[in-house]
Amino acid sequence: MFNHMHSSLSRPRARLASLLLLASSSVAVGQQSSQLPTPAQAQVLLQNRPDLVQKLQAKISQSGLTADQIRARLRESGYPETMLDAYLPGSRAVADTAPSSKVYAAVRALGLADSIAVDSLRLGIPTALPNLPPTRVDTGLVLFGLDVFRHATSRFQPLVEGPVDENYRLGPGDELVLILTGDVEASYQLEVTREGFVVIPQVGQLFVSNLTLRDLDRVLSSRLRRVYSGVRTDGSGTTKFHVSVSRVRTIQVFVAGDAAVPGSYAISGAATALSALYEAGGPSDNGSLRRIEIRRAAHTVDSLDVYDYLLRGDASHDARLMNGDVVFVPVHGPRVRVLGEVIRPAIYEMKVGESLADLVRAAGGFTENASRRRVQINRILPPAQRGPAGRDRVVLDVPADQFGNEESPALPLEPGDEVHVFAVAARVRNRIAVRGNVWSPGPQGFRPGMHLSEALHMAGGPKPDTYFGRILITRTRPDSSIVELHSAFKDSTGAVMPDLDLAEDDLIRVFSRSAFRPERYVVIGGAVNKGGRIPFREGMTLRDAVLVAGGMSESAYLKEAEIARLPENRTGGVVSTTIRVPLDSTYLFERAPDGKYLGPPGLPAPSGNTPDVPLRPYDNVLIMHQPDWELQRIVYVGGAVRFPGQYSLVSQRERLRDVLARAGGLTTEGYADGIVLYRQEDRTGRIGIDLPAVLRDSSSRDNIILQDKDSIFIPEYNPIVKVEGAVNSPVAVTYLPGADVNYYVRAAGGATRTADVGRAYVRQPNGRVDAYHRRALLPDGVPKPRAGAVVVVPERLPGDRGFDWAILAGPTAQILGSLVAIVAVLKR
Repeated sequence: MFNHMHSSLSRPRARLASLLLLASSSVAVGQQSSQLPTPAQAQVLLQNRPDLVQKLQAKISQSGLTADQIRARLRESGYPETMLDAYLPGSRAVADTAPSSKVYAAVRALGLADSIAVDSLRLGIPTALPNLPPTRVDTGLVLFGLDVFRHATSRFQPLVEGPVDENYRLGPGDELVLILTGDVEASYQLEVTREGFVVIPQVGQLFVSNLTLRDLDRVLSSRLRRVYSGVRTDGSGTTKFHVSVSRVRTIQVFVAGDAAVPGSYAISGAATALSALYEAGGPSDNGSLRRIEIRRAAHTVDSLDVYDYLLRGDASHDARLMNGDVVFVPVHGPRVRVLGEVIRPAIYEMKVGESLADLVRAAGGFTENASRRRVQINRILPPAQRGPAGRDRVVLDVPADQFGNEESPALPLEPGDEVHVFAVAARVRNRIAVRGNVWSPGPQGFRPGMHLSEALHMAGGPKPDTYFGRILITRTRPDSSIVELHSAFKDSTGAVMPDLDLAEDDLIRVFSRSAFRPERYVVIGGAVNKGGRIPFREGMTLRDAVLVAGGMSESAYLKEAEIARLPENRTGGVVSTTIRVPLDSTYLFERAPDGKYLGPPGLPAPSGNTPDVPLRPYDNVLIMHQPDWELQRIVYVGGAVRFPGQYSLVSQRERLRDVLARAGGLTTEGYADGIVLYRQEDRTGRIGIDLPAVLRDSSSRDNIILQDKDSIFIPEYNPIVKVEGAVNSPVAVTYLPGADVNYYVRAAGGATRTADVGRAYVRQPNGRVDAYHRRALLPDGVPKPRAGAVVVVPERLPGDRGFDWAILAGPTAQILGSLVAIVAVLKR
């Protein structure tokens, strides 16, 4: 009790400690390195984000669909219809954890939110596309460039230790290594102080802050020459020196504006603007990727276009940051969508002055399937161009000469434009096709003046079983109507038919004579291994059919077989005629080297070879089973018997008592009333058996005939009765001989308020079930459990108020009145 209370009290404390730990970890991350969480940590954070559940519920509520409509859409899309129940408005279901990826996939598949909104929900970042219409159908596109900052990589973070380039500017916190060789052999670790100095033994104090490594080489050369005469500026002296950065300082920068996680970050002194931007999770969905500003002391020192880096690998504007720099992410500029036949369909941010040609280049150019005859733009007109009567949206078709080539000016784009690049037509021109019974069927190139014979020759010519009497040519006219032409290899007189002129898209079909023949077969069944329908072949015999059917089974009757054959005359409703044909022992193929059959014994078969019987199409062959033939029937006897094990039945009429006798009978611990007999045949299951009656009298009805795979188990004596169901204290009660159900219900604390004691029943240890026996005018028969039984008290059914004695009162009164009248008459 105390331990339980202690664990209950400790859970809130543990949760509080976990929350404090998460909070302190978040502060440490923001102040030090702002490391992105691992996938496992992200899952823990998501499970403690009820705001994600609320956002998803709000998004579904905004769709305007009812709960039944959402479930119907889920069902039609192949999702479980209850998947979104926890997120439906007014639902009683509770979502304890953040939505899974399957939930977000279902939300997107149903059109409840587009790809951008789904990604925003999953990231927990509020976002919108103000330049795109809210009712735009989801195109499955994402913002180009944002995925670079959303994926787990090495995070653009330069190494804290290791070499840096010669343009790296030194500052407080850096650690240098100065190595002297030649006339002097020495090595010094030099740390840049807060004031920007390093102290070199025998040389003195040297100011290095804000110097590049290239500048430091020049300054060191001048200062070292004062102490070491062998140092020369051109490197030709007898004393040489080398300086490098052994440890890079940590600087503090600020990421502001529309970043995913704006704030202060401690990063390496060799970091660039991309490094800081990645630390902050990149721009938010509202942030710009094209004009990220690097501000230093209230001045903008550079502007970064992430597209230069992603599309062209140009990092020339990825400025190296200094302590206190601000990386500012402004609100994004105009965005347009491009979809269809381009290399990278996506949503792109455009700069002022960029055109359709720039957009196509950013999307990687056209695919090989792109139709360059036109590009279509769905445009929301600027406010100044919108006309009356809802003229807010227009569709523009851009011909090929305006795609931005060298001969024509590029077409400017407007915010919110949706550019569609269409594929080439699906129809294949300049083609005909040859199908059917030729050696190389398939499409062929067409040329004007082409004849039927040429197409057949290119198809390899007809096969030997070709039907020469007709060739069909299906032709599509210019008005799309279809006409059927025909020719032939030879007509009925043997003359060669005229060679037809072909047209584009003609379909030539050559037929096989075998295709017109009905499928002829024979059927074999009975005592064979693989019975069924077999294709008929000319000359097929009964022995051939047995071979195709995998041979005969062990129980085959080898004296004769029956063949049902289609009748020559169907007069009188005859549908088949049957004949009996002889078999012999050679139909059994499993034999030893001496020729002896290796299978199980059966009825003797005739020896020698009987004449083989030819079959006809549609014959139905029956290989009969030997009468009363079967393999051994096995039953299992276990538990408290003298010799448990698997026993083979000696006859089809062997009974339970006989098998128990063969097993040595029950041991002294065996409990006959608890016998468990299971039958697998027809999935019968457990059978209730009164084994004491069987042991007393072999003629007892419970002395049943056993079947194959029966299982018999004799348990040991169990002096316990279990009480289950609607009782106050379900327990096991010691068996009391002669006690009825009511005794055991009272021993279990009595029935509950909702119990239906009148329907209580007893599962006796032998498998039988005893229940109350209702009597109209006599006391009810109350079942008496045996040792090892289970008493079950069911719950009262809803609306069941028990037995209505008023229903019985009327008929009882009438019967009593009649009896009184009869007695009165008899007394007279």
